[in-house]
Amino acid sequence: MSSRLSRWLTPWRHRARDHQARATAALAAARVDRIRAILEHVPPPAPRGVARRGTPRLPQPLYFASSVCTAEDFRHPEFHRWIAALAERTRYHRKLWEFVFIAAHLEAAGLLAAPARGLGFGVGREKLPAAFAARGCRIVATDQALDAAVAAGWAQSNQHARGLDVLNLDGLCPDQAFRERVGFATCDMNRIDPGLRDFDFCWSSCSLEHLGSIAAGAAFVRASLETLKPGGIAVHTTEYNLSSNERTVDDNPGTVIFRRRDIEALVAALAADGHHVMDVSFECVTGPVDLFVDEPPYTADVHLRLELLGHVSTSIGLVIEKAR
Repeated sequence: MSSRLSRWLTPWRHRARDHQARATAALAAARVDRIRAILEHVPPPAPRGVARRGTPRLPQPLYFASSVCTAEDFRHPEFHRWIAALAERTRYHRKLWEFVFIAAHLEAAGLLAAPARGLGFGVGREKLPAAFAARGCRIVATDQALDAAVAAGWAQSNQHARGLDVLNLDGLCPDQAFRERVGFATCDMNRIDPGLRDFDFCWSSCSLEHLGSIAAGAAFVRASLETLKPGGIAVHTTEYNLSSNERTVDDNPGTVIFRRRDIEALVAALAADGHHVMDVSFECVTGPVDLFVDEPPYTADVHLRLELLGHVSTSIGLVIEKAR
């Protein structure tokens, strides 16, 4: 085991208080060959008393920046409050992290209340439209047209929404209020309908990496700001490459994986457009669970990092304030 890896794992072994934590640390140690690439991205530990993540522009209790999915966030009480609000079972899964990341930032911005209007891209069967409507928001939920979803395989995998019927299955919003506050529209994320305008916020959860290329995903993020009012908030999550800042998957009709340099280039382009992106934290190791790489067939409970098309991938989220 490398000395660097040992320095990261040893404190967490000492803190382990139950069998599961000790087993996780042991599993991480056994996966040295799979996590060396991740360790190349680990920053030096923050001094005692110094916040790990950047100073927030939008004050909120859970997240402090645009950031990479880490196990640390799952231990925050506010995270568990949102998991309960979404009627989910707590587990180390990056999709849960994405949903809470989006909801927590929008809540912190004061947007999850009437009369705010929100636009969801590629919602599939997400619970966020219902959860936001339950708080008084008016939502337009969008997904790709059925023929495109069938061609891409999303319809067959139950990850496509054909309408409102699949967006409130857990009853997060009373049915009458849901019908009054939520509308549905088809939307090609590569060519956003110019009629979708003047929203207070918009979001997407791991959708933009399916648009064909890294350039197309970045173009979508920039175009999504056009749907917002000045000062509106966009929150987007996507695939993030923990293995390399050089090699990745691009120009692929299925999935592409953004590298750190792609994220930095997108942030720079957004800034050049006059928008503000909350400081991006690329910190990726906060405990032993962050070192476990799930392999196909994927598990349902520990799925923060995964082997994807020959790379170690996780989720990253960006929070963007449109120029005023």
